[in-house]
Amino acid sequence: MNDNLIITLAILLLFSPVIHQWYLLLKERKAENKKALKKLFRLTKYSFIILIFTAITFGILSHTNFLNYEKPITFDKFDKITFENFRGLEFFKKSLYGNERFAYVVTSIETEINENSVTVQSLFHPSRSFVYKTNTNSKELLTHEKYHIKITELFSRKAKAKISNLKKFNKNKIEGIIREVKTNERAFQKEYDYDTFHSYVFSEQKKYEKEVDSLLTLLKEYKKPKITINEKN
Repeated sequence: MNDNLIITLAILLLFSPVIHQWYLLLKERKAENKKALKKLFRLTKYSFIILIFTAITFGILSHTNFLNYEKPITFDKFDKITFENFRGLEFFKKSLYGNERFAYVVTSIETEINENSVTVQSLFHPSRSFVYKTNTNSKELLTHEKYHIKITELFSRKAKAKISNLKKFNKNKIEGIIREVKTNERAFQKEYDYDTFHSYVFSEQKKYEKEVDSLLTLLKEYKKPKITINEKN
């Protein structure tokens, strides 16, 4: 059943007694109903406050699981990442085309621009990443998800390579490079999932692994997050 439909039905069920009482009181419109209407209005107001608070809490935990929080992990700790680090909450269990061997990983490229240096690094967000079954032992699935992390690292290095080629510090150009790289990274991530069918096409998965590893090696001099821009005459 559609998730939105489930939520709608749950809300209607929760408020059905209140809605029914409103209907009866408004239908009769008798003087003695005024007090009851005031009480019902207060009940409705408090019910909506509770609903809004619940919805906000639900939304926050769906985005980041603060109940089991782990701070973002930098790429230098890549080898230690396992499915135990995937701590995100998924309130409505999903599957991928009917298969429960499914996960998603959240990564980001974070930047900080200073007067003559730029810090660019890739991060893996454990408390926003999700695996359908926490006890899964699928090495293939874990490898696929971890290559999403590698792809983010690859594009952060590409950004640093482009920034290091600037002849002088130019904040607008740096910001433009970062925006372009982030856009290209998101497109590459989607292409990776599409071509590998989320790890199910073995030949494509291996092709991407080889390509990403090769490019990371070529850009190994940009492993460190910080790039210092030296003015060139």
